[in-house]
Amino acid sequence: MYPPAPPAPRRDFISVTLSLDQRDDGSKTRRRRSCWRAWKQLSRLQRNAILSALAFLLCCGLLSYLSAADPWTAPNGRPAEEQKGRPAHPPVLPAPRKADADPGQGPRLPPQKPQRHVRRGPPNLQIRAPHRDAGDRRQEDGRRDEAADEARQGEGPPGTVVSWRGAVIEPEPRTQAPSRKAEAPARPSLQAPRIQNQRASPNERQQAVVDAFRHAWAGYRAFAWGHDELKPVSKSFSEWFGLGLTLVDSLDTMWILGLKKEFGEARRWVSEKLQFQKDVDVNLFESTIRILGGLLSAYHLTGDALFLQKAEDFGNRLMPAFRTPSKIPYSDVNIGTGVAHPPWWTSDSTVAEVTSIQLEFRELSRLTGVKKFQEAAEEVTRHVHSLSGKKDGLVPMFINTHSGLFTHGGVFTLGARADSYYECLLKQWIQGRRQDARLRDDYLEAVEGIRRHLLRRSEPSKLTFVGELAHGRFSAKMDHLVCFLPGTLALGAHYGLPADHMDLARALMETCYQMNKQMATGLSPEIAHFNLHAQKDQKDVQVKPADRHNLLRPETVESLFYLYRLTGDRTYQDWGWEILQSFNAYTRVPSGGYSSISNVQDPHNPQPRDKMESFFLGETLKYLFLLFSDDMELLSLDSYVFNTEAHPLPIWAPA
Repeated sequence: MYPPAPPAPRRDFISVTLSLDQRDDGSKTRRRRSCWRAWKQLSRLQRNAILSALAFLLCCGLLSYLSAADPWTAPNGRPAEEQKGRPAHPPVLPAPRKADADPGQGPRLPPQKPQRHVRRGPPNLQIRAPHRDAGDRRQEDGRRDEAADEARQGEGPPGTVVSWRGAVIEPEPRTQAPSRKAEAPARPSLQAPRIQNQRASPNERQQAVVDAFRHAWAGYRAFAWGHDELKPVSKSFSEWFGLGLTLVDSLDTMWILGLKKEFGEARRWVSEKLQFQKDVDVNLFESTIRILGGLLSAYHLTGDALFLQKAEDFGNRLMPAFRTPSKIPYSDVNIGTGVAHPPWWTSDSTVAEVTSIQLEFRELSRLTGVKKFQEAAEEVTRHVHSLSGKKDGLVPMFINTHSGLFTHGGVFTLGARADSYYECLLKQWIQGRRQDARLRDDYLEAVEGIRRHLLRRSEPSKLTFVGELAHGRFSAKMDHLVCFLPGTLALGAHYGLPADHMDLARALMETCYQMNKQMATGLSPEIAHFNLHAQKDQKDVQVKPADRHNLLRPETVESLFYLYRLTGDRTYQDWGWEILQSFNAYTRVPSGGYSSISNVQDPHNPQPRDKMESFFLGETLKYLFLLFSDDMELLSLDSYVFNTEAHPLPIWAPA
């Protein structure tokens, strides 16, 4: 008898259904049919429950979005309340604010945990004076709303624009528009500036400056609008970078002078026409101090994010200049292609140019949280600090971008190619709240080097002046550019450096005034030579034919501003008034604008050169307006530091 048969093994199998009318290809059509069958298999109760839940979730999400987004919806991506509170009557400068206020962040919100990714804004700009009642403040707020709306009218999409030359290194990878995801700045927030809005009308001398600016601006607007520089005699223009240089350089001057209409037109041009995606070479130094500095200053004074966006875009396009073997930047960079190169005639950069861009790049990093700007600029400062070849703190005029070493050693001057190195040592120290002792020590050593090697007194009036040293030989030659030094010395003394720096500042200020006074036009030549030996019927200041031009430079009135602001001596205001009258008498062009002149010694034929430099509006007239101000707190020197193009940037506050 056979045993029972074992049970059949269990088998798993897959059923495949073939169809002639559709493919089993996982298509969206097949999935939709399967989902529809599954939905139809549900009971009516189940379907109603699911639909109710989805509707509830949709409503909750919509309400949550509206409540979160409403306070932040405003033109230009700024908080609505902040747009309404934007200052309207220039010069509108930062007013005191509580230490816990987060600048530029719009309406005050309940305390929250700090976020890691925040773009810092500008100071919380207010234009009310500190002792006004609530009714006055409400009326003032209404006026600010109307003026802010006027200033924003006409803002539209950006336009486009030119070329020059190229050469040598790889493009910088990041040259796109400013990042919206900048990390929180590593630097401290802004100090609460002790600035009051100038509500009173300009005094008589300030009004003369406003009139001069309007005349210069009328010529630029009529004959050179959107171009770099006005040629007032020929009623035309010249281009350097093709970036509206005069317009951008003048933005903060218009704001400070209270020229609301002119500022609004210029702001509209920046919004619609100022574009940096152009195949054009720019000089790193000149474009940094004039364009980057001008945009950053306009941002701080107005709170308008447009200027910071433009500044970050432009800063990114300048970065390829730093990509050299030594990290000493090239002098020129193409902002469209990202190709940087030295001048065609040398592989050197000038020491003044590579060491006078730090204020702007440091501030750009602090505002955006992008560290590369500050790191690149400060690497240059550290490198120059460590170099040999100095003479008691004095530096040569050139530095090689490949080796990183000084070249053309043995020549020391405070004039062209070296001047602003010394100025920016002090100003970087002040900008960083006087924390970096190396900057202070390098500056102090340089001042002692000036005293030891470059300082002399002229005959017959014993004027103190700063000459030049070339391979051990002293030259009694002093550029008008050196007249920045009295103001710099006075500023250092104000911040606790040796008191005898102020004595030297006063003596040099007298000399710079005499460089103007002893000319028949009352305007200084570009270069002066001083008599070292008494000669009959000879003045202290002598001028060679090739040096007797005047380019409308600001250095004398710049130092007059510092000396008056820090001493209160009205003599400095009177000297500035004389210089303004001379500008009006010998450089003013009737059809609009002011022209540099070729001969300061001939009042009958000063020989206009048919060029109005951007710094006449960006620096000279700005410093004159501040010099004549009765308000010592207008752009307080305890709150702001001016870059070498006179653009005020805030002194960093404690963290």
